[in-house]
Amino acid sequence: MPESKVSAKLSSADREAVMQAITTIKEKLPFLVDLSTEERKSLPKLGDKSRAFVSKALEIAAQNPDFLPRSFDLDEMRRDIELFEALYPILLSLSQLQELVDDTSVAVGSEAYAAGLLVYNYAKASGKGAGLETMIDDLGRRFARKTKKVQPQPL
Repeated sequence: MPESKVSAKLSSADREAVMQAITTIKEKLPFLVDLSTEERKSLPKLGDKSRAFVSKALEIAAQNPDFLPRSFDLDEMRRDIELFEALYPILLSLSQLQELVDDTSVAVGSEAYAAGLLVYNYAKASGKGAGLETMIDDLGRRFARKTKKVQPQPL
């Protein structure tokens, strides 16, 4: 068998604790929004290059509020910036965690599939006459190709 990158077990209690931790995170961030793909594409993005721009714009607005329209909410701008800055390290940590969980899932899924293929190949090679034919056929359905319907040729 190929070398195993991951050999671990996640107990149901630990899995439940992780799920509860995720629920707690969601509860602590009740203001989270779910944007549609169209909404996400249409919004201007605040990335690393724009952070300094936004900070300077806030300073200018705070020091010179007279040129802003009365409807401009400087306190709301300040809250948005503060929330963005507070969420940023959380986003980085969750992104790293998501990548680790995804990579681990891919690795153990690959290992399980490779082991399944070995079982299937060994069963095909030496399982004949051992009463495994039905099970081998069941496993073999995974590789059965769907037949394409023959299209009638125009005359």
